Amino acid sequence: MRFVWQLSAVVVVAMIGGQVVAAVENHPWLQLVLGLLACVLAVLVYGWVVNKTEHRLATEVARKGAGAAIGRGMLIGVAMFGAVITNIYVNAHYEINGLGSVSGAVGLVGFMAAASVTEELIFRGVLFRIIEEHTGTWIALTLTGLLFGLSHLLNPHADLWGALAIAIEAGGMLAAAYAATRTLWVPIGLHFGWNFAAAGIFSTEVSGNDTPQGLLDTMTSGPTWVTGGDFGPEGSVYAVLFGVLVTIGFMWLARRRGNLVPRRRADRIAATPTTLPR
Repeated sequence: MRFVWQLSAVVVVAMIGGQVVAAVENHPWLQLVLGLLACVLAVLVYGWVVNKTEHRLATEVARKGAGAAIGRGMLIGVAMFGAVITNIYVNAHYEINGLGSVSGAVGLVGFMAAASVTEELIFRGVLFRIIEEHTGTWIALTLTGLLFGLSHLLNPHADLWGALAIAIEAGGMLAAAYAATRTLWVPIGLHFGWNFAAAGIFSTEVSGNDTPQGLLDTMTSGPTWVTGGDFGPEGSVYAVLFGVLVTIGFMWLARRRGNLVPRRRADRIAATPTTLPR
């Protein structure tokens, strides 16, 4: 039942927050404020429902060290997307025509923050964490990664390749980031850094979502396998490549820290009322 209660609580907050933030799309400063408030509310609800259903503090969203962890994740996300854009520039066509929309970039901070926080709470905080207890890290990473990718098929310009690319480069990578650190702040920062770099800085499409223009006025063209086409750079083979490399790095770190949960240990954990030790 804890799975149902936790998932339901976070999904409801995510839906309400998403609707509110989307409703003020033409008011960027209000979108920024409401997006950040949605983030705070979602984390508080997650912490509350975990405490009520598991009788423990939700240490994966503990305030101590949150800022530094988010910052590290953001740096990785921005660096990754910068590497993808560099490869698109070299192998296809990416042109900066000048300054785009500063106010658009401001609004995208709120929009992307709300999306990043709620998606990480759902997919890594609830789904991956609980599935891992029963199946082990590798199976949980694979299952939740695929589910995360498939959820993007609902986007306007999505296709099967785009969903598969998201599953590999993001679903697996973000679960690996959680496994390595046992905090949701790093995957939240990474998720936000990637999304904001894509839309808010480089003004490219994000997951086929008809994303508003960000800080730069840009134009992208060239082979779909390089640029990602209408889906955006997340559909580029370079995004998949860099996502796999970062995933390997996080899983190596998780193994080194003893954070990987094998199947046998997962069976024992699932038989107890408590969650993974943090």
